Amino acid sequence: MANEVTVPLLPCPSIDDVVAFYRVLGFDPTYQQRRPNPYVALRREDLHLHFFEIAGFDPEQSYGSCLVLTADIEGLHRAFATGMRAAYGKVLVSGTPRMTRPRARKNYDGLSGFSVIDPGGNWIRVVHNVETVPAPQRTSTGRLARAVANAVVQADSRGELRQAVRILDSALARPSSDDDPVELVEALVYRAELAVALDDPETATDLLNRAEQIVLTDDETVRAAPAFENAADLAAALR
Repeated sequence: MANEVTVPLLPCPSIDDVVAFYRVLGFDPTYQQRRPNPYVALRREDLHLHFFEIAGFDPEQSYGSCLVLTADIEGLHRAFATGMRAAYGKVLVSGTPRMTRPRARKNYDGLSGFSVIDPGGNWIRVVHNVETVPAPQRTSTGRLARAVANAVVQADSRGELRQAVRILDSALARPSSDDDPVELVEALVYRAELAVALDDPETATDLLNRAEQIVLTDDETVRAAPAFENAADLAAALR
């Protein structure tokens, strides 16, 4: 048979908090009940997420997760970020809820992805649909690019932020004349993002300042544009 649909059913401590958050991302409730058990169904175009409430549920202990396959990673992230800026004045990059940025995933054949961690502690992992997206044409092989790729696996995929910090700190502590300046910017900004997520604003500010002071050519400035866009969001989060 064909045309079956699978809908994830995820736990949360409060369906009201879940509804408020997902409305920011452009979702609307299609069904909601309080009895006999609190439950809500949410929809954004063809994206469906359902939630059930558990009294006393701890989002930090949640293993709830699902994959969202899309042909437009950047467009969906941009829409979510726009909603966050309108509602909160910034993109949420720390605490719960929060959202990571699209990055190539070493553990997903180099394709890009990002995650939304919602008020229930559920990881909504948005990844490229491999049936609609060609393999990446450019893969960075520099020392810093490899460090960032390994850190992304730890932090963005596994939620192991401190392990990602150790990877990046080790790489940044050993500068080389062969380092690509754009990769250095990307490593510094990603390390700053981890500092924000770990509630370390002083380190984050220092790293962003270091990234801003790197001299780039016009071509390098274009390549570094996504990293500097992330830096602007981080600076807003630090205010």
